[in-house]
Amino acid sequence: MNAHSKVAFVGLGAIGLPMAQSIVRAGMPLVGVEPAPAGRERATAAGIETVADVTGIGASSVVVVMVATAAQLASVVDAALAAGVVADRTWVVSSTVGPDAVRAEAERISAVGGAVVDAPVSGGVARAGRGDLVLFVSGSDAAIAAARPVLEALGTARVVGAEPGAGQSVKVVNQHLCAVHIAAAAEALALAERLELDPAFVLDVVGGGAAASFMLGDRGPRMLADDAPVLSQVGIFVKDTGLVADAAEAAGIDLPVLQAARGRFLAAADLGLTTHDDSSVIQTYRVAAGSEGER
Repeated sequence: MNAHSKVAFVGLGAIGLPMAQSIVRAGMPLVGVEPAPAGRERATAAGIETVADVTGIGASSVVVVMVATAAQLASVVDAALAAGVVADRTWVVSSTVGPDAVRAEAERISAVGGAVVDAPVSGGVARAGRGDLVLFVSGSDAAIAAARPVLEALGTARVVGAEPGAGQSVKVVNQHLCAVHIAAAAEALALAERLELDPAFVLDVVGGGAAASFMLGDRGPRMLADDAPVLSQVGIFVKDTGLVADAAEAAGIDLPVLQAARGRFLAAADLGLTTHDDSSVIQTYRVAAGSEGER
């Protein structure tokens, strides 16, 4: 595509909207697809043209899909196939839905003359707003070339394979590490609290040494805040650790550390924290500490 070809962006949620804005800033006209009226209102206020469903993507040559689940991705493809708007377009799947889901939808899209670039992202809402995401990209050379201006508007595209599914596999590894690092940060700061240390002071002290990690530095302050902004929900990691566990089972590898982290996110969901920031996983340790103190 050239810089003036129209892009369609499906899914204008917390990370999707700033991604769409990054594409617009790069000089590409864009139409956003968002079924939720509140989401369309937010996008319109941000200067994004919106439609309610994928049938309204018009002559867009590249379609970016940023939905939450494999079922939602399949629904988007269902609607696009029914409307006859799949062929001769490059579909960039930036959702984290697992390799099997992307391969299945890529088969359906390619069967009618579309092309798929598997391009899940890492970096979160803040980096999405800066056009500074990392994209794990896989697909044919031709499909990646067609999507290249969009990929570069979103951040750094790391080509990891020649077929859809490879990008999702790398994202699975990425999410394994993210989940474990968040849970480890929560556990460590909860330990500091139980040792009657000032956790903010401990975070500052250890955050500059060998124990530092991106997640400790990024999520740690939010773990200690009274009302942390919701930048990435607990529910995302409930879903994504499930994808990691499924991929591990298919590959025949035991991941006990991942399972421990997954248990914490599931426990957070059980506490009603699914839509809270993922840093709130620290509450699972505080609740356990409170229960112990009552005995």
